[in-house]
Amino acid sequence: MTETAFTFPTGKRPGPFDPPDVFASIREQHPLTPMTFADGHEGWLACSHRIVRKILADDRFSNRRELMHLPVDRDISKKRQPSEPGMFIRMDPPEHTRYRRLLIAQFTVHRIRQLEPKISAVVRSCLDAMERSGPPVDLVEEFAVPIPSAVICDLLGIPESERAEFQRAMGVAVDLNTKQADLIEAFITMQSLFPPLIASKRARPTDDFYSDLINNSDLTDEELTNIGFMLFGAGFETTANMLGLGTFALLEHPAQVAALRQDPSLIDSTVEELLRYLTIIHIGPMRAALEDVDIEGVTIKKGQVVCMSLAAANRDPACFDDPDSLDITRYARAGKRNMGHLAFGHGIHQCLGQQLARAEMRLAFPALFERFPGLRLALPPEEVPTRQAAVIYGVQRLPVTW
Repeated sequence: MTETAFTFPTGKRPGPFDPPDVFASIREQHPLTPMTFADGHEGWLACSHRIVRKILADDRFSNRRELMHLPVDRDISKKRQPSEPGMFIRMDPPEHTRYRRLLIAQFTVHRIRQLEPKISAVVRSCLDAMERSGPPVDLVEEFAVPIPSAVICDLLGIPESERAEFQRAMGVAVDLNTKQADLIEAFITMQSLFPPLIASKRARPTDDFYSDLINNSDLTDEELTNIGFMLFGAGFETTANMLGLGTFALLEHPAQVAALRQDPSLIDSTVEELLRYLTIIHIGPMRAALEDVDIEGVTIKKGQVVCMSLAAANRDPACFDDPDSLDITRYARAGKRNMGHLAFGHGIHQCLGQQLARAEMRLAFPALFERFPGLRLALPPEEVPTRQAAVIYGVQRLPVTW
């Protein structure tokens, strides 16, 4: 135990792909260390893979919003109140279980495989547009954002004319520098876009997942709105940043791209390694102790909140050899043994849409490098602007040429 509690590390990263150095020192010295939250709450920060995984799988810890304290100031006027109906990611069983069961069938490996032709078509369309415009282009604007946006909007049946507004509001919501008034406005905007969409699908169902959910469940409009809001955010923002930052990482590791070109079967391993190496979830997850819990000799008292660093856990040398290196063969060498990165979390709240995110990356990266074999940065790597102040880390822009 340390005598002085940390505040959440949001300092400058040593490189565009690495978490702040302080995470590593905390992990090696005190993997479960006291931390002062933004409102003065005395809780904990967990940085080791073993401890993070253990807490995420322990039902003595809750994910309910009303029990949470935030490590950074993100007060949007509803802090420490129960989640609204449908916001199941901030609920515990049995409420969480009820909602998740309604959705999980849409995100199985088999269901996502059926979507792959549509995803491939979206990827080709983006690459065609890049080729027509000619270099240089901003890969974030032309590739990383439109692919997951189109895919999740197709799943939800969001008309093309409304997609830009969804994207804009979500971008404001995940920026840590956003002022409170603008943050509230962004959330209100996002949620106001769904009721008209729901009404139109009740009147004229379309061939998409959201229409099926609307017309074949007993969910209220409020529940459907909040579920749509969550699915859009999870399906768009995270994958967009993985595509942008992942391309940047591959361009900075040309030997890895060469290995993938030589052996296309490495794409699954490449996706898993990028997820581990980059770990774009910058803050959280968090859990609140429902009772006093002993974790490896440390007592977490009832009501205390643990914030977990997935980035630190996924760079833990106790779990991964040479963890600070990008090695796209890492998971292929592991064979059927799952090395267990935590990029999608763990336990009952593990990311519902993880197979969709994997499919988009698995199809997008090879297509990009096949279409543009000479792809390279159009500016020095140190000048690529990154999202230092964001809940989800990534690149703001990625100018490329070929």
